[in-house]
Amino acid sequence: MTAQSLAKQAYSSPAPMLRPPRQIEYDTLARLTHQLRDAAGDTAKSFGVLAEALHDNAQFWTVLACDVASQDNLLPKELRARIFYLAEFTHHHSRKVLDGEVTVAALLEINVAILKGLRQRSDLP
Repeated sequence: MTAQSLAKQAYSSPAPMLRPPRQIEYDTLARLTHQLRDAAGDTAKSFGVLAEALHDNAQFWTVLACDVASQDNLLPKELRARIFYLAEFTHHHSRKVLDGEVTVAALLEINVAILKGLRQRSDLP
């Protein structure tokens, strides 16, 4: 192949398709849920691994809370309020997990319920 044909081939290739926001949300939450489940399920892992998983999960919920608090968010007001409440609950419950008062079970249930909702509302796998 000549340099010209290689250049033509490289520049004529279509750009990779960007993932829609709902797919990104789904993939991120699925990864965080697995991370949280693994950290909680393996007693041989350190407290730091659990704390990191809880922190990462809380960060995700903070982003969701900020998104639904925005006036530009197109979700119905009631759904936005419910998501915001779940974010608050997630932060509060995470602190209790770190204090050893409760397990991560409720956090996992919430994440799985949201994953199911995201899957139902779109063409996700």
